[in-house]
Amino acid sequence: MAPLPAVTLIPFYQMKKNILPFLLLSLLFSISSYRTQAQELKFTNGKFKIVQFTDLHYVANAEPSKKSIQTIEHTLDAERPDLVVFTGDVVVKAPSKQGWDEVLQTVIDRKIPYMVTLGNHDDESELTRLEVATYVAKKPYLINKTASIPNVDGVLNASIPILGKDNKPQFTLYALDSKAYSQFKEIKGYDWFAANQVAWYRNESTRIKKEANTTLPALAFFHIPFPEYEIAFNNLSHARIGVRYEKEGSPIINSGMYEAMLKQGDVMGTFVGHEHVNDYLVDYYGIALAYGCFTGSENTYLRHKNGARIIQIEEGKRGFHTYIRESDGAILYRTDYPFAKK
Repeated sequence: MAPLPAVTLIPFYQMKKNILPFLLLSLLFSISSYRTQAQELKFTNGKFKIVQFTDLHYVANAEPSKKSIQTIEHTLDAERPDLVVFTGDVVVKAPSKQGWDEVLQTVIDRKIPYMVTLGNHDDESELTRLEVATYVAKKPYLINKTASIPNVDGVLNASIPILGKDNKPQFTLYALDSKAYSQFKEIKGYDWFAANQVAWYRNESTRIKKEANTTLPALAFFHIPFPEYEIAFNNLSHARIGVRYEKEGSPIINSGMYEAMLKQGDVMGTFVGHEHVNDYLVDYYGIALAYGCFTGSENTYLRHKNGARIIQIEEGKRGFHTYIRESDGAILYRTDYPFAKK
């Protein structure tokens, strides 16, 4: 029988010495990977900044869409936000996955948490709405990672807390799916929030209030404005800032989401897209109904310059500071909400 090969025995203390760095690196990698997938939002020195991008109408490989990427990158580098929110009509043509990869890489590269809501054009190509949501939900740094909630219409609906210095929730962000087009042949136009979505919001708001033992301030983000936008803007007694160059493309059915928010008392502002040339904010009985700023380019109809809306909130304060940043760095409509009483 051939002799066994020589084996060098390594003392246990030396093996520990060699393996510990490897284990440490593995642990650090796991923690880093977990943080990438499970972002926690938190006020920094009592402040938190949100950038809203909307209506990119992005098309992979299309030359005009490169301008949208440039606007996003310049805005992120200038504003250095704590969170980015994309409020729909983000990628509108195939190849959809490539389009989403290119858009979201701007925030992923900068390790910025972000939230996504879909618009009425995001599922008009080769992917269904749920397929888009499922694909996006796998991306790192996304905070509303549940593609679909059982018995609740739409996708990527979520309530997200922002933690304070005590590591407890001090603020709430709602992502809501305003969906696309009416499902009834006899009713033309856009879809509306389903009764189960309104009930879900009401239940989440009530739960958060009970757990915090107080009403935490909140903001809500979605794509299609509900009918109260037009009602509020048409009534000159309601204070406003910004412009309306296009009639609001709201659904003709009012399913009560605004009323639910008014009764719950937490939401102090809603932020939408949909109309590319509107960027106003109007006060409607204590809730700011606001548009973002069109972030797309020449592959659809557009405002004179694209840009983003910036929203700054403070811990323990029911209110926010907001403005529009255009692609060339110009700042428009800088204001504090609630508006100062005259």
